[in-house]
Amino acid sequence: MATDSWARAVDEQEAAADSISNLQLTEKEDKVKPEENGTVPVPVQKADGEGGDAPAPAPAKTEEEDKEDKAAQSLLNKLIRNNLVNTNNQVEVLQRDPNSPLYSVKSFEELRLKPQLLQGVYAMGFNRPSKIQENALPMMLAEPPQNLIAQSQSGTGKTAAFVLAMLSRVDPANRWPQCLCVSPTYELALQTGKVIEQMGKHYPEVKLIYGIRGNKLDRGMKIQEQIVIGTPGTVLDWCLKFKFIDPKKIKVFVLDEADVMIATQGHQDQSIRIQRMLPKNCQMLLFSATFEESVWNFAKRIVPDPNIIKLKREEETLDTIKQYYVNCCSKEEKFQALCNIYGAITIAQAMIFCHTRKTAGWLAGELSREGHQVALLSGEMVVEQRAAVIERFRDGKEKVLVTTNVCARGIDVEQVSVVINFDLPVDKDGNPDNETYLHRIGRTGRFGKRGLAINMVDSKGSMNILNRIQEHFKKKIEKLDTDDLDEIEKIAN
Repeated sequence: MATDSWARAVDEQEAAADSISNLQLTEKEDKVKPEENGTVPVPVQKADGEGGDAPAPAPAKTEEEDKEDKAAQSLLNKLIRNNLVNTNNQVEVLQRDPNSPLYSVKSFEELRLKPQLLQGVYAMGFNRPSKIQENALPMMLAEPPQNLIAQSQSGTGKTAAFVLAMLSRVDPANRWPQCLCVSPTYELALQTGKVIEQMGKHYPEVKLIYGIRGNKLDRGMKIQEQIVIGTPGTVLDWCLKFKFIDPKKIKVFVLDEADVMIATQGHQDQSIRIQRMLPKNCQMLLFSATFEESVWNFAKRIVPDPNIIKLKREEETLDTIKQYYVNCCSKEEKFQALCNIYGAITIAQAMIFCHTRKTAGWLAGELSREGHQVALLSGEMVVEQRAAVIERFRDGKEKVLVTTNVCARGIDVEQVSVVINFDLPVDKDGNPDNETYLHRIGRTGRFGKRGLAINMVDSKGSMNILNRIQEHFKKKIEKLDTDDLDEIEKIAN
């Protein structure tokens, strides 16, 4: 895969491409600077003032903040996952024509790929297709081409699947854009571009260009690269305003991260306008991690007569997790109880969740002073800094990870044996956030092991929240006392 198209980019794009840390998170404070070894210093802060009887509600997010959160989480997942996720999730396939045979493959050789693409697949470390690839690739590579809507989470191999489809459809003898891939952000487009470059390493005749901010081309020119990957606004301009791309010659249109895309109204409209310019025989492929009704409605507007693949999420369960609570009167008492627990039992690795960045910073500082190896993960960090913190924790360089909700989903660390809710999760109205509670304590009890969750309660209000969480999950949360220490020692270590 040749990438000489970068030579066309102006200096500002080259500078931006050096780092994908331009994707900022929702908090607008000064960013934390990492140390030379990649760690982020733990700030020492004063405790929050007492919050009365009830936990403070979570602040409501604007549409733009929600979109940034989703885009940041998606990018974070791509950065911290070097391998496919080992999942037992079931694949559900709904075919456009239910009478046609359903094909799946167990090896990449069965797909009869061009030798240079097969080389690229193996060079990327794929030995056999993932669950979603087994079903999606035969559909994406079928003749005549078939449209596809696919649900899959990060780490399932879906990017490699649609990249393989694009590379397979390209005719390298034709020097014009034939495949178009649209991503919701500049940084996510760069990540997909990396996969195209890696998989097309042994296919130098096929070239890639990035339709992203800063890549300014001369008016009147025609793009000769066969694959264009970019963001909706730039790609639409290249098709409509500048005529760099002839949309009638596009064979494959990929819309990635649809759930992130629709969080921005402009992106949704731009994507639909791009799709309407494409020929009727263009293959349409749409991918999304989630499929709320709004995403389905958008997908159906973009992709006519689709095959549909859903990756059923493994149901998170509390069955393997022992839950306790500790009754305290203040934040300082909660910290002392935490120290007592650490003094009484050996804990392999723990994640501690706080409601605010301020509490997380204070707690990390206090634990650090007590001699614990502490990592802090919170919203003022850019995505690359978050990824570095998670990698260090995963490698066991720190034994305690103090975090806000930015880390509640999608991070699998096998050594995590204990999750501690220093603050119970509440929504913007101050009600129990049951889904967040499930995702938080779901970080333990994974990989077939038993897990331990300890909840810190410091007021009548937080006790009420805990009782409502118990009622919701129909699982008793027991008060922790000294008689339980032997049992939790077995789980925690």
